[in-house]
Amino acid sequence: MIPAIEVDELKRRRDAGETFAIIDVREPWEVAIASIPGSVNVPLAQLEARSAEIPNEGSLVVVCHHGGRSAHATTWLRGQGFTSAVNLDGGVDSWARNIDPSMPRY
Repeated sequence: MIPAIEVDELKRRRDAGETFAIIDVREPWEVAIASIPGSVNVPLAQLEARSAEIPNEGSLVVVCHHGGRSAHATTWLRGQGFTSAVNLDGGVDSWARNIDPSMPRY
């Protein structure tokens, strides 16, 4: 089972002052449409080559459009020693539907 966090839990914890590194593994054109504030774009195809850019301390949330690519990325990251990596259930689409309805959906 891939460790995951729901969007409402992420928002609650962010609002409480917890800090998270949020890695968005979607393509740049997708991020241009909508993204969670503070996220860093590292497309899935570049994840291995750019893994040195990903913080290995503190909480790490991995996000994509609906949660499939980020689940794959979370599994890979955890296998590489990023033990705090969790998948954002439902991805940016769930964030737009449940947290920020003003965010464009695609």
